[in-house]
Amino acid sequence: MTQSAPPTTNPLPQLGQTIDYEKFLDCVHCGLCTAACPTYLETGDENNSPRGRIYLMRAVTDGRLELSPAVEKHLDLCLDCRSCETACPSGVQYGRLIEPFRIELQQRRMQQTGQPVGGWFQKWILYGLFPYASRLRWALAPMRMMQALGLDTLPERMGLLKLLPEKLRRMQRLLPKLKPREKALPARLPAIGPQRARVALFTGCVADAMFHHVNWATARVLQANGCEVIIPRTQDCCGAIHYHSGAGEPALERAQRNAKAFPLADIDAVIVNVAGCGSMLKDYGHVAHETRPKDAALADQLGQFAGKVKDVAEFLAALGPIKPTGPVPLTATYHDACHLAHAQRVREQPRELLAMIPELKLVPLAESDICCGAAGSYNLTEGEMADRLGRRKIENILDTKADVVISGNAGCTLQMLAQLRDAGHPLPVLHPMELLDWSYRGGLNEAPRIV
Repeated sequence: MTQSAPPTTNPLPQLGQTIDYEKFLDCVHCGLCTAACPTYLETGDENNSPRGRIYLMRAVTDGRLELSPAVEKHLDLCLDCRSCETACPSGVQYGRLIEPFRIELQQRRMQQTGQPVGGWFQKWILYGLFPYASRLRWALAPMRMMQALGLDTLPERMGLLKLLPEKLRRMQRLLPKLKPREKALPARLPAIGPQRARVALFTGCVADAMFHHVNWATARVLQANGCEVIIPRTQDCCGAIHYHSGAGEPALERAQRNAKAFPLADIDAVIVNVAGCGSMLKDYGHVAHETRPKDAALADQLGQFAGKVKDVAEFLAALGPIKPTGPVPLTATYHDACHLAHAQRVREQPRELLAMIPELKLVPLAESDICCGAAGSYNLTEGEMADRLGRRKIENILDTKADVVISGNAGCTLQMLAQLRDAGHPLPVLHPMELLDWSYRGGLNEAPRIV
């Protein structure tokens, strides 16, 4: 009688195998990153610092440390804000460590449980709703109507929100006062005056659904600076929602669709007005390498696309902006979005553009480049830390006595608007392109009511 072979089990893969090990060794453990790390500033826990997290990831990769729930929590608590990269004198590429490690970690979790990571919220909201601008517009339609009728606070007053899961309550809390949606952007907008450049505008998903007016303002500012603007119809979500939560392949598929949608040979730049999207688009070559390390051709193709991506302030500063003339008599303070200041190293250009606006007074913001707690979907998945960082940011904003806050990232705008409301100081949070647009069009008298 032949005995059947004993059942075999697939051993869990060793984590860290897709990471160039030399990148771990770049960290000399000097600790200069700790003063820039938001979670370390809040907790004082070395495990919640970049240096500590690099040590944890390296120890797990070496097999010296078990991947315990405590270790996973320290890694999950990372905002991936990249502030450590600008603080590091050794040039440690922290994003190139935490992001591929998270992809491997998600694959490990799925292999252990056989279920998608994040449950219903990740499947239906983060992955099933947020990356689709059209779905978001439909989902927001009832709230637009309720806000227009003054009924948007009724569910809270009736206590109905308490019946929702925590993450959905947090989504409702982050929802801003939605502006009337302008007409759809056309496929092409001509330059005003002599044409100086031809650019393609990346419109995004959450940003397009909630801040469509910012896309229009961006297009008009580009036109005023002699740019022909095209808006590719087949563009997709940048993929950051997937990639930063560890879903590499879906993010890469979106990257490939975007690379096909934009006519790189016929444009001078792909223009982005959302810091998180811009950072992701500029990282497409890295994303391909980290997700499919053997496909060098794909990494090269997406790297070429990434080389064309420019934040709108970065592009205009390099082009040589035409000075706006309309007065905007406001006192404003500027918040450095993490993925603009740290990941893209775009700091001075937005300030230089804003300084051109007549009668706009820009006052400095303490800890301007410390994360506000938004970090993509972080303020939905790590609510306690997000709120702590949000309150820290709002205290600094209120100290400036500014009339308005300026932010170059949709997620930051949502987070700060919600935190300002909670603090009883509902200041407007505006994109730099909104103020520039008003100035190009004649000044604040051309702007909608903002307060």
